Amino acid sequence: MSNFKVSVQETSNNTIVKFELNQFITKHQSFEFNNIDEAKASPLAQQLFYLPFVKKVYISGNFVAVERYDIVKWDDVQDEVAQQIEAYLNDGGLAIEDTAVTKKIPVTVYAESTPNPAAMKFVTNKKIVTSLFEFTSIDEAKLSPLATELFHFPFVKSVFIDENYVSITKYDIAEWQDITIQIREFIKNYIENGKEVVLPNAAETLQKTTTQIDDHFESLDDTSKEIINILEEYVKPAVASDGGNIQFISYDKNTKNVSVMLQGACSGCPSSTYTLKSGIENMLKEMLPGKIEMVEAING
Repeated sequence: MSNFKVSVQETSNNTIVKFELNQFITKHQSFEFNNIDEAKASPLAQQLFYLPFVKKVYISGNFVAVERYDIVKWDDVQDEVAQQIEAYLNDGGLAIEDTAVTKKIPVTVYAESTPNPAAMKFVTNKKIVTSLFEFTSIDEAKLSPLATELFHFPFVKSVFIDENYVSITKYDIAEWQDITIQIREFIKNYIENGKEVVLPNAAETLQKTTTQIDDHFESLDDTSKEIINILEEYVKPAVASDGGNIQFISYDKNTKNVSVMLQGACSGCPSSTYTLKSGIENMLKEMLPGKIEMVEAING
């Protein structure tokens, strides 16, 4: 049985609510249904149209968005709708019939260099995963069909996948100018053909679902929570733009040492050690006075 989880997200339009899922339910395609007849190819949308207040249903990637008529307010019904979508999908209900998939959706992928000369970031115009994943060998990549196929290129050393990009670290045997177009085309075709980027249970297996992350966060001491919040707000957006990630590992209140893991393009990057020392360590010392002595980094 699939383990779908639904979270309710407000949108800028107060008649539309997004029901975000922890897994993808379409093959990188988008559908819009205005009534139950139009929704023949979507058993899920048809179910939703039985609710009298449902005006329109949009299904795309890992979310279902529903537009309502004014007869109700979302506050009164959104939790019930979320539960209904979750129960329907976990019961094996179908979101979209295969017959509905008639055309490839145009996918664009562009290559972006990173501060790490061994790593290149391949950015897509689609959301491809709901959590971040790093694989440093083909054995580790069992949960990701895309990473597994990328490891068939002899020059691929590690694969890091985040919301809308794949960051690849290469061995020295190849130069980027000789392989970038080949990798870019491969990723583009792979996504266009609707192939699975990661397996549906990947986030849960690797303890990366929102619930698992929240539970782990709640089990930590107050200083660790403060460190994580600072990293999330001030550091992660910058390292993500460079094709990498920084993950909190531990805090020792006796030695006041913080351990973090560098992932993606940041892992093994010549400039990241300096960035850590001059940037993150100083920032934590300043924001948490007397609590931080040193930050040490482990390469993912």
